[in-house]
Amino acid sequence: MTAKRKITLIVYAPALVGDDSRPVAVVRGMERAFPGPRLGWTTSLDGQRTLLANRDAWLAQQGGDREFPLLHNGDERAFVSVYGTEAPTTSSPGGQAQLEIHAKLPLSPEGIAAAADVLEAVAETARAYWGHATPSNASLDIARQTKNRPDDLEPPPRGLPVIKSPSAMRSPEIPHRLGWLNYWSAAAARAVGFPDPALDAELLSRSRRTATGGWIVRLTDAPLDLDNPAHLDALERAYERFPEIGGRSAP
Repeated sequence: MTAKRKITLIVYAPALVGDDSRPVAVVRGMERAFPGPRLGWTTSLDGQRTLLANRDAWLAQQGGDREFPLLHNGDERAFVSVYGTEAPTTSSPGGQAQLEIHAKLPLSPEGIAAAADVLEAVAETARAYWGHATPSNASLDIARQTKNRPDDLEPPPRGLPVIKSPSAMRSPEIPHRLGWLNYWSAAAARAVGFPDPALDAELLSRSRRTATGGWIVRLTDAPLDLDNPAHLDALERAYERFPEIGGRSAP
């Protein structure tokens, strides 16, 4: 599947500890939010695919390394996948290790329609701080906003603002960047000052509360396409509205 055909989803949550039930809950939540794909396959590092006879029991045994392996639906034509990895303290905000959950959906009518529900399901079951779901092409440009080294002098693409590396962020509750669909926990929403009825009427018209008091905030009705001037403008205006995002506000 090419980059044009994928929606990339990532959420940031507290690190896995001990006998943590969140990996199983995340996978089940994805399946409820996107009926059809059964995430019953795994692929080893050497490319060997295995159909798991008892997926949940197998997954519950995989948390010893504070991550969980790739699970997918086995369908290259409409690939759906998820895995979790640990971001260590040295590269995480506030020196707190995090669980990063990465998922992919097809950029198809079905994937687009389910994306907000999948993001909410993954984020809420993971007890995430924040996350986003974004078409891969736009996600690549947004990722290039981050400056991890002092000698990296190349400006971000498309005139987007420079954002700090995750390790330079003061708190895991502050989102590191924006995307097409944004999940902000209740704590993340407070940290960035959302919502302000006087400033956020347009965003609120495309947003919804979650069961835990968080928010799903949609920047554009259609999937974010930064070749579309209106979409690029929407992203730039959101960065201007929320200077906390990416650690860009004055200390």
